[in-house]
Amino acid sequence: MSIWVPNLDGRNGPTYRRIVDALADDVAAGRLAPGTRLPPYRELAFALGVSAQTVSRAYAQGTQRGLLRGETGRGTFVLDPAARSARMAPASLARDVDGPIDLSRNLPSPSRADTHLADVLREIGAGSDLRGFLDYQDGDAAPRHHATAARAWLEACGLDTRSSEIVTTSGAQHGLFCALTALLSPGDLILTEALGYAPVRVIAERLALRIRPVALDDEGVCPDDFERLCRERTVRLLYLTPTLQSPTTATLSADRRERLTDIARRHDVLILEDDVFAPLKEDRPPPVARFAPERTIHITSLSKCVAPGLRVGFVQAPASLAEAVRRAVVLSVWMTPPLMSEIAARLIESGAATHLLRQQRASAERRQALARDLLGNFDLRADPQGLHAWLRLPEGWSAGGFRAAAEARGVRVSDARDFAAAGVEAPAAARLSLGHEADETRLETGLTRLAELLAHPPRADALFL
Repeated sequence: MSIWVPNLDGRNGPTYRRIVDALADDVAAGRLAPGTRLPPYRELAFALGVSAQTVSRAYAQGTQRGLLRGETGRGTFVLDPAARSARMAPASLARDVDGPIDLSRNLPSPSRADTHLADVLREIGAGSDLRGFLDYQDGDAAPRHHATAARAWLEACGLDTRSSEIVTTSGAQHGLFCALTALLSPGDLILTEALGYAPVRVIAERLALRIRPVALDDEGVCPDDFERLCRERTVRLLYLTPTLQSPTTATLSADRRERLTDIARRHDVLILEDDVFAPLKEDRPPPVARFAPERTIHITSLSKCVAPGLRVGFVQAPASLAEAVRRAVVLSVWMTPPLMSEIAARLIESGAATHLLRQQRASAERRQALARDLLGNFDLRADPQGLHAWLRLPEGWSAGGFRAAAEARGVRVSDARDFAAAGVEAPAAARLSLGHEADETRLETGLTRLAELLAHPPRADALFL
């Protein structure tokens, strides 16, 4: 029986990408039916005259694009359209108390903010005029204490800022969208971490921006690679997560932050600093914005460290850039919800936000200690106050194979492919999010299952993608 061999003629780009593009075309044309088993990558590599690693990378990309699925010990199969749609749809963020144990969603522990929220709502309800919370507002018409609270939060994050430099957004992701919309034009080149926050790349693609990955080491973004990319082409913006980076958990040292900002200054590159995790880490270095305030857009929020449902974020930027971001907020949502901003301001001013932040740190420390106890014999990278851990898999495991095997045991994880930029070879690693599960007993069960799985790596001749 003949095997499927893609037609690569007339296609551009690296060989692995040409294979994936041919695969997508054959699936769309019906030449590859749902459920079709693709040839083992060594057989296809021989038929095409390429390396087995090239075909393995193509299959991994096909899986990431929702075209394929890998089954432990059986092979790689074409997904049917219904399964593909389900795979590409965002998973629920609900914290289920039964079913699979979810270590794939990087949320903080369930907030114990109910008492504080009840107090704030009673205070608001006792006010003399509530109509303003349900009417349109201009940014400048917001109560003065909103700006005061935002400034207080940013100062606690290590920034010395003025009200004219602050923009309130509906969470950090909205802040990222507004910053990219406001400050860049179609065709501009941005650099993102080789392994990092995938939505920022999706936003960039929708805005017709060009994207290139910058290499990471154990500390984070590599200055030498950043410099090389700036010398080779005109870079408009560097996006980075300097503290408790996801997925790797790395935190840039003060020296590394200074080196990166020096390079950005010499090549006139803006820096988009996504610092949503920073408040969790008590001993963090100063924000990148402290080293290059004239070119850094700093973004933070209350979602990762106070309460995920509190969709309030803060963008701090030089006044000239902040005004452009403010206009992007108007363009996208007109205004951040006044009632939500009022709740956030009162939580900050009363000290409740700081109290809830300390609770999140304590929860993170407990859960990280549990992860170290159960997985400490493996290559586990983590910060005691972080929400996630980065597990480098033992020899014999691939990222996709480990994820599939974990799911078969009722544990969901994110693997390195979820974070890899286009053209980046994802390592054999998985991110373990420790805050999503409400019940720490379920977390312990999930980590125990992963430890048992890691203790018994797959056979050398098994196919894992």
